[in-house]
Amino acid sequence: MEKLREQYEKEVVPALMKKFNYTSVMQVPKIEKIVINIGLGETKDNPKALDNAMNDLSIITGQRPIVTKAKKSIAAFKLREGAKIGCKVTLRAGKMYDFAYKLFNVALPRVRDFRGVSANSFDGRGNYSMGIKEQLIFPEIEYDKVDKLRGMDIIFVTTAKSDEEAKELLTLLGMPFKN
Repeated sequence: MEKLREQYEKEVVPALMKKFNYTSVMQVPKIEKIVINIGLGETKDNPKALDNAMNDLSIITGQRPIVTKAKKSIAAFKLREGAKIGCKVTLRAGKMYDFAYKLFNVALPRVRDFRGVSANSFDGRGNYSMGIKEQLIFPEIEYDKVDKLRGMDIIFVTTAKSDEEAKELLTLLGMPFKN
């Protein structure tokens, strides 16, 4: 499934060089990594929820997630420092391109009433983040084995200097932005 990497090298790089007048191929922005995060509020009541979320994330990404812990205590949320509050995966290289291809071409079209992702979720430094409401949009997840619908955050970290460059990069790779 190296389609996205080949597409990047053959189509995206020349298009970006032409549009932004780059003098070197090394100036062309690329995706550095994709971080997928699942935050869990119910781990203090249901410790098994973390195992289920980690299992879902490993099935979706093909990589074992790490557990994220609270950095500080927050009494209002009944949260203690060091408590397990979620899990995340950082994808790079081949797995990153495979996941991005699967997200753009398989998962996002399965979202109900999908009209495209928001173009306003850039951070000002060329990184894009989006949220997904349920893990069922990925074809690997079996509906019968899901205990609870969980959302996830997906962050695309790019080497782009501006949001405009990053948006053009993701558009050329196939990200379906709203018009």
